[in-house]
Amino acid sequence: MLSELFTNYWLHIVIAVFAAYLISSVNTSIIVTRIVKHEDIRKLGSGNAGFTNVLRCVGKGPAIITFVGDFLKGVISIMIPYIMTLNMGSDPHDQQMRTIILYLGGIFAVLGHMFPIYYKFKGGKGVVTTAAVMLMTDWRVLIIELLIFAVLFMITKIVSKGSLMCAAAYPFVAAALRLLDSMGVLPALIPINDPTPMFIACVFVLTFINGAAVIIKHKDNIKRILDGSEKKITKK
Repeated sequence: MLSELFTNYWLHIVIAVFAAYLISSVNTSIIVTRIVKHEDIRKLGSGNAGFTNVLRCVGKGPAIITFVGDFLKGVISIMIPYIMTLNMGSDPHDQQMRTIILYLGGIFAVLGHMFPIYYKFKGGKGVVTTAAVMLMTDWRVLIIELLIFAVLFMITKIVSKGSLMCAAAYPFVAAALRLLDSMGVLPALIPINDPTPMFIACVFVLTFINGAAVIIKHKDNIKRILDGSEKKITKK
């Protein structure tokens, strides 16, 4: 499957990953903070160019704009290869290869957010953009991950704990759903019928890379969680 994918559809892959990376390199939090406060969000608060730091340091309105922007660029990054691969065929084999291209685009969308070429490769942690990738590749994964996040956040009031758990669970949830599809337990709505073991393994590996990147970018949060200094989100 993989040799055929890279032999026959290498141009699709190149366009998908470059488009995703360049689009996601546009960092909403940096742009919004410069407009509102005339400062660099990477020099405020935790130094992270993302939703939570904008919420703490700039305000709710800019944080909402940041969230929407980071989510939309993940959606757009997947829509480009989705549209580009519409002519690949409708049989399960072709659809599985097509979906792998979407996952590859998703990884580079997240990497673009984390290491934006327009901002000296210093960006955010990719949580919101990863959520968009989940939606566009298998919406069921996003629903399960949101439930995991909600439970942890209600218990701890710490965004990073929920984000880290979701990132760690991502490959297992994604692969498990595809496995259930192959067993006929769940309807294959996204849109793979009879996924093969090789496809399920590819889904696990690609989502593992995505989740691992998010966890690595949270290394400072992990240190603060371990020493008890990670800040909580309160009503105030």
